[in-house]
Amino acid sequence: LFPAVVELCLSHGLGPVALANELLAFVTSKDLDLQLTPEGLDAFEHEVLAKRSSRSRRGRDERRGLLHDIHSLQELLDEEEEDKLLDAYTTPSKGSQKRSNSTPETPRPKRAPSSRSPYGLFSPGSFSPSVTPSQKYSSRGGRGEVVASFGSVQSPAWSGRGGCAVKLFGCPEENLTKPYKFMFQKALDVREALAGRVEELGEVLRRHHGLDGFTSTALPAQEPVTVLGQISCDGNGKLNAKSVLLVGDREHSGGAQVPLDLSELPEYSLFPGQVVALEGTNSTGRRMVVSKLYEGIPLPFHTPTEPMAEQSGPFTPSDGVAFEPLSDLLEVVARDRPDVCILLGPFLDAKHEQVESCQLLGSFSDVFRLCLRTIIEGTRSAGSQLVLVPSLRDVAHDFVYPQPPFPFPDLPKEDRARVLLVPEPCTLDIDGVVFGLTSTDLLFHMGAEEISSSSGISDRFTRILRHILTQRSFYPLYPPSEELNVDYENLSAFAALPVTPDVLVTPSELRFFIK
Repeated sequence: LFPAVVELCLSHGLGPVALANELLAFVTSKDLDLQLTPEGLDAFEHEVLAKRSSRSRRGRDERRGLLHDIHSLQELLDEEEEDKLLDAYTTPSKGSQKRSNSTPETPRPKRAPSSRSPYGLFSPGSFSPSVTPSQKYSSRGGRGEVVASFGSVQSPAWSGRGGCAVKLFGCPEENLTKPYKFMFQKALDVREALAGRVEELGEVLRRHHGLDGFTSTALPAQEPVTVLGQISCDGNGKLNAKSVLLVGDREHSGGAQVPLDLSELPEYSLFPGQVVALEGTNSTGRRMVVSKLYEGIPLPFHTPTEPMAEQSGPFTPSDGVAFEPLSDLLEVVARDRPDVCILLGPFLDAKHEQVESCQLLGSFSDVFRLCLRTIIEGTRSAGSQLVLVPSLRDVAHDFVYPQPPFPFPDLPKEDRARVLLVPEPCTLDIDGVVFGLTSTDLLFHMGAEEISSSSGISDRFTRILRHILTQRSFYPLYPPSEELNVDYENLSAFAALPVTPDVLVTPSELRFFIK
């Protein structure tokens, strides 16, 4: 019975003397035989030790300021997990999301049935508990100012030509047009999708640079050899020059990894998930000294023309869900009458303070549908072709990348010819000019992971955007940002660039620019 007694000590955090005292008191009070039996130990555990553990759990709040052993620490961790369980299913925020045990001084307004018509004016107080207009937005400077432009711009405003043809680039089966089931990925399917991408880009690199072939990353090589693979990090931290790994391709290396020594490269720009071909020596088979990095090749352009288009972004100020920026935008569209108006989400931002705290007076879907209806009706008089791109931050839409188009079965018949609901990301053909559109902040995501070394002046944004073109994908980063839920089978099918776009539109929290 000695192992059973030791197990009781470990399970309940008791020393040998304390356990012996408890056991002696139990045997004496029950008038039992002093000879230990398995049945007696079971009764002792259930009647004495279980109650003792229950009392210790009730007193865990008092022990918070004391020293802890492994068992009391585990109890505290379990309690923290209970607090975080609900938060795991809510929208992440920059601040803490812990639940408060006290009654709020200003109770949240209850959702009540509204007497308003759903076709009424989308006023600032439609769904927000606060009807006060945004002070930040109303006091901003430079109203209506053009902050960036490219090429020659007609003044005072562009005049639409009318009759502009807008469609998704390529055939229908090459575009994501309807929702799909997600969160069912298997690790093997993800690996297959990634391996297929490495093989496809590897063949492009081999043909363009005239390479004879690729060698295994695991084999020692005294002479320079060429290998193919995907850039990775040797840990969970941020990539740096000392932590770069190359995960070899499946055909030649079987996925074997090798650390890279970049000291002999005069310049480079690398990020996790990047598919590269490298030349170097691997004398021991355990580290490759890289002497040459083969750059990727962008796809060819499509034949361009010159249509007119206008783009925009999120439509609420940070301190309210008043949609005042949206109203101002619709006034500009009605005034300038552009041929095409491209709007990229989020339309109802999951990171908005009133969305996170559930302070809206209607459901997310109700607010979202009324927002879309307002946009469609507000651009009807201008006759502009309207393109709506969803975002993973749209709280009322599927949280998966690539993202299907907005479902809007109530779209009026009179608007169906001019309103185009597209997926995220998408490639658009506007009278022969190809637009690459994505609402995902790939500049911010890739900028946080990219490492580079350059002898001259190098522009970071240009490097990152060039990676998008040479990797031929709207989102080549792997592993992805924690803000994204990526479905890799559909990523390879619907987030690959079919051609190099003439115009690439990618909103970001970073400063705006046109290049």
